[in-house]
Amino acid sequence: MSTMIETKDLSYTYPGGEGTAATLALDGVTLSIARGSFVVVLGHNGSGKSTFAKTLNAVLLPGGGTVWVDGMDTKNEALLLEIRRRVGMVFQNPDNQIVANVVEEDVAFAPENLGVPTAEIRQRVDDALEAVGMTEFTLHAPHLLSGGQKQRIAIAGVLAMLPECIVLDEATAMLDPMGRREVLNVIEGLHREKDVTVVLITHHMNEAEHADRVIVMDDGHVAMDGTPREVFSRAEELRALGLAVPDTVALLRELKANGLDVPTDAITVSDCADAIMDAMKQHA
Repeated sequence: MSTMIETKDLSYTYPGGEGTAATLALDGVTLSIARGSFVVVLGHNGSGKSTFAKTLNAVLLPGGGTVWVDGMDTKNEALLLEIRRRVGMVFQNPDNQIVANVVEEDVAFAPENLGVPTAEIRQRVDDALEAVGMTEFTLHAPHLLSGGQKQRIAIAGVLAMLPECIVLDEATAMLDPMGRREVLNVIEGLHREKDVTVVLITHHMNEAEHADRVIVMDDGHVAMDGTPREVFSRAEELRALGLAVPDTVALLRELKANGLDVPTDAITVSDCADAIMDAMKQHA
């Protein structure tokens, strides 16, 4: 599998204000993200995960080290448009990304600014809205939609640029459980059906259940990096970093502590249920 994004000794410091010290947000982060992968980045507030996300399509430029997107150095200003065509960004608040009064016009905004021909824009808009399940809202006013629907429109606006990678920076943080599930279903579908590389920044542990890889950040460093099962099996280390394990893992660990012989690495609800049923049959 080829590399979509690579960082080498990446660092970033936020300058201090008057009377306050500068803040080192990223400190020597070196990793690569494979094309077509689904990567979840976890971490408590201040861990550096959102700063990391913003370096992936040059919203922030490295203070030290390098970020390459499809082999392109993000510090090369001449490549900025190409980099942002490759990597689309979805932010926490969809209201900050919605720029038009009609859904289809909002989704068309980015390709119009890229100079895409009108007929192709129409097709891109239709395809993007279909991909996020929002075709019936084509002529609606975005401000009248629910939070989850607005975020799906924001994702459609990014999809209309035909990116190879989508970075979602806490894109579900402001949503209720139903809205979060709507957005996650869209993200998982894009990865599964269109082979889009996904980098999902989140503090919701359960959102990592379908990821190929989980990266845990702490104090500007990569603290853990592995499959979801590998990472969530290290519950005590996660707690020390101020993080919890998914509800399914927590349940299985509680059952095991109370004498039921269950594995503690089942992450999805269905795997958790199967593990409990198997253990109950053996116990009986």
